[in-house]
Amino acid sequence: MMVGKKVKGRKRHYTTDIEGNLLCVVVHAANIHDTIAGCNVIKKTLKRYRTLKGVTGDAGFRGTFKEYAESLGLNVEISERINPGWSIIPKRWRIERSIGWYNNSRRLSKDYEISTWSEEAHVYIASAFVLLKRLFPV
Repeated sequence: MMVGKKVKGRKRHYTTDIEGNLLCVVVHAANIHDTIAGCNVIKKTLKRYRTLKGVTGDAGFRGTFKEYAESLGLNVEISERINPGWSIIPKRWRIERSIGWYNNSRRLSKDYEISTWSEEAHVYIASAFVLLKRLFPV
């Protein structure tokens, strides 16, 4: 059994399919840069889904992440920087919508978990509830 340390700041990196269904999640300390953490989530996603052809990310994933993903043979599409004002960024709303669905879970709304692996497990549980609600609407 592994025991994780309490982390003061956390980030969650998700991969979803086109419809917003969760494929993979990685929870880590907030002091790890997005480009490096993105490499970890892509590596974990490719272990489960070997037929993945491409990924899309925002401007925070250029550089190391883009080079790493392209070295794995993936087509990488990075969205442009956000202009001042509000606008919908194509494709990004899918992941943002999914994150909103998962945050309806009380355990994910704040950092209640002590270990990162238990927080990842709660993200998968929240994802299962979202899928069940789609199958059996009230």
